[in-house]
Amino acid sequence: MKTRDEIRFLLNGTEVALSDIQTGETLLDYLRLRRRLTGTKEGCAEGDCGACTVLVGRLSGGVLRYESVNACIRFLGSLDCCHVVTVEHLKRADGSLHPVQQAMVDFHGSQCGFCTPGFVMSLYALWMREPGPGEQAIEKALQGNLCRCTGYEAIVRAARAAGEISSVGDPLVEERDSVTSRLAAMRDGARVEIGEGRERLIVPANADDLAAILEEEPKATIVAGATDVGLWVTKFMRDIGPVVFIGGLEDLHGIEEADGMLRIGAGVSYTDAFDLLSRRIPALGALIERIGGEQVRNMGTLGGNIANGSPIGDTPPPLIALGARLVLRKGGSRRTIPLETYFIDYGKQDRMPGEFVEAIELPLPPEGTRFSVWKVSKRRDEDITAVLGAFNVSVENGVVTSARIAFGGMAATPRRATAVEAALTGRSWNADTLEQAVAALAEDFSPISDMRASANYRLVVAGNLLRRFFLEGVEGHVPLMLSRHEAA
Repeated sequence: MKTRDEIRFLLNGTEVALSDIQTGETLLDYLRLRRRLTGTKEGCAEGDCGACTVLVGRLSGGVLRYESVNACIRFLGSLDCCHVVTVEHLKRADGSLHPVQQAMVDFHGSQCGFCTPGFVMSLYALWMREPGPGEQAIEKALQGNLCRCTGYEAIVRAARAAGEISSVGDPLVEERDSVTSRLAAMRDGARVEIGEGRERLIVPANADDLAAILEEEPKATIVAGATDVGLWVTKFMRDIGPVVFIGGLEDLHGIEEADGMLRIGAGVSYTDAFDLLSRRIPALGALIERIGGEQVRNMGTLGGNIANGSPIGDTPPPLIALGARLVLRKGGSRRTIPLETYFIDYGKQDRMPGEFVEAIELPLPPEGTRFSVWKVSKRRDEDITAVLGAFNVSVENGVVTSARIAFGGMAATPRRATAVEAALTGRSWNADTLEQAVAALAEDFSPISDMRASANYRLVVAGNLLRRFFLEGVEGHVPLMLSRHEAA
């Protein structure tokens, strides 16, 4: 296997080669401390406030794509063969402001100015991919950016105005062909290895190389999007080495549909999965829009959301309700298990040393099946789940023929509500059956109280989500959008 001892990337217009990096060194620290590019700010250090937003361009299928990301939790080791763009790169050749920046000035979208560079970069990403965006697209692009000075109305007006301006003369538009060629030239098919022992940093050449590395380093930390592992470093000061960065492995990025099944590579981001899931399983698409902000969705992966085993991971409950299977790989061997059996206990999963999640196999709901998923949190956007319920029920001639129901936030792991399923299956789909199923929730779960919600609140909300699922299937019933408090 060909190896090299440096990561290579483009920073604005400059080619960078680094061999002196630490396993947990973030892009934000590198920009501010090593390069003095201080337009990128440090705010929350956990991917919530958006003050650290930059763009990262990567080749996907030979096409250059730019996405907004949180530099505070993006590790340097994940940037091999990428193009990092900071706010300093936006100015025109004559030194004038970029149209997005000028619009923020013209429409008074900046007050103290601390958050402004992050807003500019998020809006710049939107401006490049969607000319003349509507209100919904603008609000979605700004989900991951917080402002406490001007509020959002002035910033939304600036986004509308910038959207009407031509991209002619824009630096990334003019440089696209050149950047594409430069990034392609960096992709030499080599494994990157830097440091030794606990300071060992590895970027595999491909999935086969990843399998070989993990057999050698079975205790290594695997990092895909770093939306969880990033906080281990920035909030808990954990040592994550040795570390293996897999976000750039294209053979983990595939999505295939065949024979009523979706096969989703473990490295597929929420953003990359969104369009297909929205078409084939609309309730999953709606859920993805509630996960973090756009920067987090651009970085985070479905495989990572499963592999870390969090009891409040948003995707496992609906995937369990749909009967998803997990493809696990160790060396040249693979095994496929039901996703629900992967979660053993809090912090414990059915994954052997050196084994990694390679793909998710997701059955599409059969015609006539009702599938819904709802997330309840303190605020609608960019918040941790208090309770998440996923419901997959088939009813024929007024009788429940099958039911798979799963919850997150109710136990130490994402888990099926088997007593609720038993209370429904084979019985008439009516209000009496529904109330018996709600009562059965207490057999399935003994939730805890924590900062997100009390145990009693969780049980009440879980029952109300089940009632909502029933009511929205009743002919003539008008569905309601429930807030956290309405859900209770």
